[in-house]
Amino acid sequence: MTVVIFAVVALAVLGLLVLVHRWLWIRLVRDTTRPGGAWRRAGTVLAFALPALAVAALTAGRAGAPFWLQRAVSWPGFMWLAVLLYLTLAMLVAEPARALLLRRSPRQPPEPALPAAPAPAAPAEAAPAASRGAAPGPAPQSPAGLGSAATAVPAGAEGAPAASRGAAPGPAPQTPAGRGSAAAAVPAGAGLDGAASAASAGSRGAAPAVPGFGGAASAGLPGLGARSDAVAGAGAEPQVREGAGRGTAPQAPTDTPVGGDAEAGEPARRGTAEAVAPAPAHDSAVATGATGVTPAAGGGPGAGDGMSRRRFVARVVGGAAVAAAAGTVGYGTYGVLRGPRVKRVTVPLAKLPRAAHGFRIAVVSDVHLGPILGRAHTARIVDTVNRTQPDLIAIVGDLVDGNVHDLGPAAEPLRGLRARHGSYFVTGNHEYFSGAQQWIDHVRELGLTPLENARRPLPLFDLAGVNDVQGESEGHGPDFEAALGDRDRSRAAVLLAHQPIVIHDAVRHGVDLQLSGHTHGGQLWPGNYLAELANPTVAGLERYGDTQLYVSRGAGAWGPPVRVGAPSDITVVELASYQA
Repeated sequence: MTVVIFAVVALAVLGLLVLVHRWLWIRLVRDTTRPGGAWRRAGTVLAFALPALAVAALTAGRAGAPFWLQRAVSWPGFMWLAVLLYLTLAMLVAEPARALLLRRSPRQPPEPALPAAPAPAAPAEAAPAASRGAAPGPAPQSPAGLGSAATAVPAGAEGAPAASRGAAPGPAPQTPAGRGSAAAAVPAGAGLDGAASAASAGSRGAAPAVPGFGGAASAGLPGLGARSDAVAGAGAEPQVREGAGRGTAPQAPTDTPVGGDAEAGEPARRGTAEAVAPAPAHDSAVATGATGVTPAAGGGPGAGDGMSRRRFVARVVGGAAVAAAAGTVGYGTYGVLRGPRVKRVTVPLAKLPRAAHGFRIAVVSDVHLGPILGRAHTARIVDTVNRTQPDLIAIVGDLVDGNVHDLGPAAEPLRGLRARHGSYFVTGNHEYFSGAQQWIDHVRELGLTPLENARRPLPLFDLAGVNDVQGESEGHGPDFEAALGDRDRSRAAVLLAHQPIVIHDAVRHGVDLQLSGHTHGGQLWPGNYLAELANPTVAGLERYGDTQLYVSRGAGAWGPPVRVGAPSDITVVELASYQA
């Protein structure tokens, strides 16, 4: 039954990890990169490689993998687990902000309609001469957003060469639509532009009604004969091009820019009216608007280079989440690798004699020597402990994550621990994952005294220690009767026990102070809330009846060498006597 429950829990955790990685890939890779790009491919590879390394880091030691392989996969695998935690939390927090930014993003602007009436005529720069040798004259103002009069005149006015070369305007016979007659449907008095426009329209078989272009395009509107009068009165000798009366006015290029000054257009023909074909109404309205500036595609920041607003928002939000997660994990890693800090706590004991007042016990727990934390970390701990000049040193379990063969050199600096009343050791749950008996024998060689369900009477109080509850799987669990059953209860008793959950047994056996570890203080916030569900005390000093319990956060870290909201510590517990 236990195996089935374990399998179900394992599958549930695996499924949750798959869903989380899938979601992060969507938000951080798919939404922020271009399909088929190098960044998309790299992100997809990492989405598979990083969780695989994390699983390898968790299982390599128990699977009996070589120690070099454990070290190779532990750093990236465990570090990714820490980043994954805070990256997921950051993305969950950022998700509402992302939705809000996308909801408030401006949509594609609506297409503005062309003006119903032309803008009032105003003086403008002189338009180019309609023909070679013709004197320039004033031109009417074009509608807003369509540029000057020179750029607004349709090209292809060769269908009426006489008009374009300064000939006096006059009535012309109508010809059937589509025949290209230069004077098609031109009302009398329409002026030079009317003839040119009519010729262009007739050559296409339709008369475009674009306001502000003059002539047939806007017949009967006031002020549209100004240019005709100017050109007609210039005194230029009319010339007739060959084939002018055949109605074969060429069509101007359709990709000629709209707006700007008279120099923006290209002459349609040498010796003909310099004109530019107007862009289609939709293109000119959307592309130029009132200012003549083409807006960025997508309507948002970064769209000028082809980036959509959705991708821009995804990159900003994702980048902020990645930076927050990386910064949090980086600072937490620094806190572990720099070594634990010393914490001092005073604990008064009712039965402690006056002579023991001020007795200092250095409490070290959860060092977790392994593929990541090694000999240098042990040396830092030993130096820190010795600087406190303790009377007694208590190592309360989870010293190692591995066997003596691999980690013996890492534990070697423990020989340097110095205390007046010696150094003591009790097992933690991780010692039983690694082979507890081999470590009990090895720490004895290093100068520590193991307390296996045993008691050591000291001159001023009793010191006892019990095995960890994990030892029950090997028949070597805690035995409080063996450690405390026959002691003199008038003396103060201090108990070393790795897990705080045995506090109720300590209360029943009249223990005055229990020193524990195991919880790491949660190690990675918000892990402290989970630790509270499984332990009576997560960190610090609390009282249970006549027994006080102190729980250290530990001097190392399990898994990721990262601590967030639970800094590592070595605690100096100073005993105080009420009689003092």
